[in-house]
Amino acid sequence: MQKLWTKDFVIVSLENFFAYFTYYTLISTITVFAIDQFHTSTSMAGLSAGIFILGAVFGRLFTGSWIDRIGWKKMLYIGFACFLITTFLYFFISNLPLLIVLRILHGAAFGVCSTSTGTIVASIIPTSRRGEGTGYYALSTTLASAVGPFLGMYLVHHASFQVNLILCTFIVMIGFLGVMILKVPKVEKPIADVGNKRKFNISDYVEPAAVPISIISAFIGFGYYSVLSFLTSYSQEINLVEAGSFFFITYSAAILVSRPVIGRWFDKTGGNIVMYTTFFLFAFGLFLLSQAHNGFVLLLAGAFVGLGYGNFLSSAQALSIKVSPKHRMGLATSTFFMFTDGGAGISPFVLGMFIQTIGFREMYLVMAFFVLACSLLYFLMLGKRKSYVLEKSYR
Repeated sequence: MQKLWTKDFVIVSLENFFAYFTYYTLISTITVFAIDQFHTSTSMAGLSAGIFILGAVFGRLFTGSWIDRIGWKKMLYIGFACFLITTFLYFFISNLPLLIVLRILHGAAFGVCSTSTGTIVASIIPTSRRGEGTGYYALSTTLASAVGPFLGMYLVHHASFQVNLILCTFIVMIGFLGVMILKVPKVEKPIADVGNKRKFNISDYVEPAAVPISIISAFIGFGYYSVLSFLTSYSQEINLVEAGSFFFITYSAAILVSRPVIGRWFDKTGGNIVMYTTFFLFAFGLFLLSQAHNGFVLLLAGAFVGLGYGNFLSSAQALSIKVSPKHRMGLATSTFFMFTDGGAGISPFVLGMFIQTIGFREMYLVMAFFVLACSLLYFLMLGKRKSYVLEKSYR
């Protein structure tokens, strides 16, 4: 069996953790900072948090187009350098418009970092252990999503937002220094792909083979962000605030326990069985959430959402790379996350209007059926093409 746990695999996973830790730590506390520091409205504070994703989309678009030309390691250096500078600039923000501009720039730097780490790890993971390796790598994001918000809120409540910034600046600096000891494999581009790049071509920015699964990921993101964006309000409405505070603990725990198993299952079966399983687990978790009347059911819903969406995301990312040409792994990675981030960016706004019409419980029930509908979309776009999904590795 090919070796998975190499020094470089561990380093690039840590680099990804550092980037996502900073993202989650700040996005969970920036609204409090904006309201307290600039006395702004809740909606504008929310904009200062969410607009980060718009910057990330632009960063991923740039990275996908240029990473193969600049070089994977150089692009990661650029990303962490910009990420470090923009993190440090928070200390000098004096008004809300500057904060919003900085959030866009910070998001763009994050997009460069996270896309670069995703591209590099895809080249490090052995082809025969693609699903397992991607699953372990994605745990770095899961851990960041659990530790970042918890630590960020703790520091804000017991110290200050500035202490948060000091911690994040220190973490990003470690990430920047860590790039120095990372060895990145070289992937040669086919001669046919090296030509005149002066004419605009959509394939310079988007990997067509990765688009179908990326579209599905954008739609599935609506289900997850219905939880991430509105769980606090929902738990208050149903008088389960205390249980709601532990929701993402059970969510993360379910991912930590299941992802290594799901990853190996993906490698053995190819993709279809795993993908359909994650759709149904996620839909069931949303259904439980819509019916929650006590803390146990709410936390059980968190576990099923983790088993479903948490494993869908890593499996879909592995699939987007699997069906794409090896020399376009960077573009495939950026394509996948551009669509995923795009869905994340618009879903809170769309779902917010939806909730005003039908309410929280009904919204989560609708989302459960929506996720099941996405499984049908997957079948039509990818699932029925067995030779494409199950047998194809790298072209």
